[in-house]
Amino acid sequence: MTIWGPREIDTERWRFALWAPSQKAPKLEIYGAEPLAMTAGEDGLFHAETAAKPGTRYRFRLDDDLAVPDPASRAQSGGVHSWSVVVDHGSYGWRSQEWRGRPWEETIVQELHVGTLGGFAGVANELDRIAALGVTAIELMPVGAFSGTRNWGYDGVLPFAPAESYGTPDDLRGLIDKAHELGLMVFLDVVYNHFGPDGNYLGAYAPSFFHTEIDTPWGGAVAVDEPMVAAYFRENALMWLEDYRFDGLRFDAVHAIGNPGFLDQLAQDIRARIGPDRHVHLVLENEENDAQRLEPGVYDAQWNDDFHNVLHVLLTGETDAYYSDFADHAAERLARCLAEGFIYQGDPSLNHDGKLRGTPSADLRPSAFVSFLQNHDQVGNRAMGERLTLLADKERLRAATALLLLCPQIPLLFMGEETGSRTPFLFFTDFHDELADAVREGRRREFAKFAAFRHEAARERIPDPNAEATFAASRTESGPDAAEWESFYRELIGLRTRLVVPRLKGAKAMGAQVLGERAVAASWRMGDGSTLTVALDLGEGRTDLPDGQGEIIFSEGQRFVARLHRA
Repeated sequence: MTIWGPREIDTERWRFALWAPSQKAPKLEIYGAEPLAMTAGEDGLFHAETAAKPGTRYRFRLDDDLAVPDPASRAQSGGVHSWSVVVDHGSYGWRSQEWRGRPWEETIVQELHVGTLGGFAGVANELDRIAALGVTAIELMPVGAFSGTRNWGYDGVLPFAPAESYGTPDDLRGLIDKAHELGLMVFLDVVYNHFGPDGNYLGAYAPSFFHTEIDTPWGGAVAVDEPMVAAYFRENALMWLEDYRFDGLRFDAVHAIGNPGFLDQLAQDIRARIGPDRHVHLVLENEENDAQRLEPGVYDAQWNDDFHNVLHVLLTGETDAYYSDFADHAAERLARCLAEGFIYQGDPSLNHDGKLRGTPSADLRPSAFVSFLQNHDQVGNRAMGERLTLLADKERLRAATALLLLCPQIPLLFMGEETGSRTPFLFFTDFHDELADAVREGRRREFAKFAAFRHEAARERIPDPNAEATFAASRTESGPDAAEWESFYRELIGLRTRLVVPRLKGAKAMGAQVLGERAVAASWRMGDGSTLTVALDLGEGRTDLPDGQGEIIFSEGQRFVARLHRA
């Protein structure tokens, strides 16, 4: 049974609930009506039933007269500090009724930011082009309501409510419906490890939602061991999968949750509820490199930062901050990544004060890892938001892209990669007054550990996250050689679709070897018994790439070659 959020009793009556264990007599306010006393239930849960319909605006009034939105609001009117709105999730007429998703092995995903693309309608306008490229899934950065009109999405405070500036709940459903008609899966990035700094009222009436004694960068840790808190996030996940028909979820920074038991139970509950008739995929971002969470039947895959980090070092030569963990013996590290998934499998990490990071992953299937050369973090968390088109040699970048799209790990692209975009993707927010100042200065202090920004004058050049110009600059524009890049991506994705994807289920790594200071080769026994071999040289391009057996399915000069030896 749903605990959080409004529930329809009949066509003219709804039940409203609020978990407020620190309150004695909160009231329900319906816009234009007298406040209504709520009935106390068990464990601090209050409820009230009254006349309402879709579109009705409501909120709660606390004992100290503070008015707050529903923490499980399905939509907002006037921002995250204002009225919540009753939503009928059953009123949308789905066109793609027969859609059941696609197998995980078919996934070729592109990450998108809804706001920079013009809202849900803007993303929908991009779908024909994305599908024509051969991509099989899009992944939306978080869409839950946040303070202001622009944000990455990771400062959300009402995770059940699509952001007003992006469109209505039905606009989001329309986007997903069109994607399904084109054969595209749609994944959503969800944030269960923290709330944003403006508009989170939970602490005012449900302080036990957080472990105040456990310090995190965002305040007290979210108390997922509390049954009502666990139910909050479980119901949120199921809402996106059932009411909006998303095909999967990417769980942001679960290492910051610090509770593997919660993660396992969440996956179990989702899979039990959805059942076997749909392909629904669950993906983690987990700095812990915890291989146990990736066993079959738990989570499908994890974003593999190790793949990105070592290739970034090889492509750019950068070794600042967390790249220091990949600076030495980079080719050996890449070989381990291709053969075993994680590079850090219980090894000491310089970036983590020498602590051991990760667990053994060599027995995992290659498709348990989502690989990428760029994403919102790895571009947007740079001070100036530069893409690899500005940081790396074009020939080397093409070779690395071929590796990304032809090796058996699941590939993820970031919006604009396929058109050689050179526009930045910056960190942006829409905060004001003291909070805006704190975010701006905190952002600049964060980069003091990077050589290029150790001096205050250099840090002053970092764009103000709150300036509208920062957001505007982050809108993706195609590069001057867009047609060339798009043709390149289309060719590689076509090869993956025809030659790799049908053989991916059951594939296992056979090993990898170092060919030179920046050159490696790796092989996989594919599910049909064939052998896929790749060789990559990101050095001077003088390494003799091994001949090997099988047909050359793709080559990029002296920098990359892929062969398939059929069974």
